Amino acid sequence: MIGRSVLVEVVRDSVEFSVPSLVPRDLRVPFELRINRAISIVGPRRAGKTFYMFQLIGELSRHVDRSRLLYVNFEDVRLEGASARDFVKLIDVYYEIFPENRKCKVWMFFDEVQNVEGWEIVVRSLIDMRNVQVYATGSSSRLLSAEIATQLRGRTLTYCIYPFSFREFLRARDFEPPDYMSSAERSRVMNLLNEYLLWGGYPETVLEPKLRRKILDEIWEVTISRDIIERWNIRNVKVLKLLVRALKESKEFSVHAFYNYLKSIGIRVGKDTIYNYMEYLSDAMIVFPLKKFSFSYKTIEMSIPKIFLVDNGLYGNTRDKSHLMENIVFMELKRRGYVENRNLFYWKNNRGLEIDFITTKNGRVNQLIQVTYELKEYDRRQFNREVKPLIKASKTLQCRNALIITWDQEDTIKHGNLTIKVKPLWKWLLESN
Repeated sequence: MIGRSVLVEVVRDSVEFSVPSLVPRDLRVPFELRINRAISIVGPRRAGKTFYMFQLIGELSRHVDRSRLLYVNFEDVRLEGASARDFVKLIDVYYEIFPENRKCKVWMFFDEVQNVEGWEIVVRSLIDMRNVQVYATGSSSRLLSAEIATQLRGRTLTYCIYPFSFREFLRARDFEPPDYMSSAERSRVMNLLNEYLLWGGYPETVLEPKLRRKILDEIWEVTISRDIIERWNIRNVKVLKLLVRALKESKEFSVHAFYNYLKSIGIRVGKDTIYNYMEYLSDAMIVFPLKKFSFSYKTIEMSIPKIFLVDNGLYGNTRDKSHLMENIVFMELKRRGYVENRNLFYWKNNRGLEIDFITTKNGRVNQLIQVTYELKEYDRRQFNREVKPLIKASKTLQCRNALIITWDQEDTIKHGNLTIKVKPLWKWLLESN
């Protein structure tokens, strides 16, 4: 049981603390809802969920009295071992200190909320109070970030935050690109894009570049040890680590092929175990399998997935630039609201022609996207490898919105009624969503 004096201190500190300096994120969540829902902010470890809460508090405090904003971090050592009853007492103490707020709209931010046993009951009761807007986030081996929303059983709206986008990365480097750039500004953008390509956008690595290799290794280690090994009581750790290495090195990943590889080196494990490990990595929001598009749900599920990671830095500089570019494009599409295997896929026909990404809307394909470091018109084989699939898929899928994203080329390719735009990666990344 947490003493009342401690709860008073926590509430007073919440109202009086200064929002730290931070890099503004582009994610937008509502401050006012006409329905009774909590806002769940989910994302992988170290993506910046806590600092995003601070950003929301800072934005709100410009318009409402600070006493109407309650922030509680349940990793605070003073709240160690807090129960649902302590949680309720904390809310009661808040209204005792600020009784005038019972008649006002208040915003309550609960960080690492999974540390309180039975937290969801308290949050659901707060949701039913029409003058309270609740924001919740958290992640641990006990409760992954995305499960915050699941525990609230349909009483929440979920927003995902990932490591920095390229625009946010530039902001962290104190560079806001103007609409019309000089040659020097454009050179700076290209240099920063190369850094982003190789090292990614985890906030800590961007702000502490000298420590980024150590930080990235630690993110992998904590995710594997806490979110997977501890949470799921994994015993075959060697298989899990071999799987992670294979996923990092594979463009497409076949469980059957990996199973045979393990068998060839004397490791016996069931295919179901490998599928489970894949699901655990996906649940931790660090690995994303992307299925092949089909109008048949069964065909989609049976397809061999392409593998993407939540951030380029996690590859450890082991991939070629075209694949790193592809990973950046995948994550940017997710930031723009596309969801893998729902309205975002890759495409491949029975002759091996492949398109890196297709997006769908209302059951129809609405864009075809190829990603390549350089489009070499003089190299007909490479040129056809990138362009021919777009021409074929445009007819097969009845979509004329075709795009090739390159490192630094801009052009237009016409083929009959099809116009293919060629656009530099930096320019596409900086477009408005």
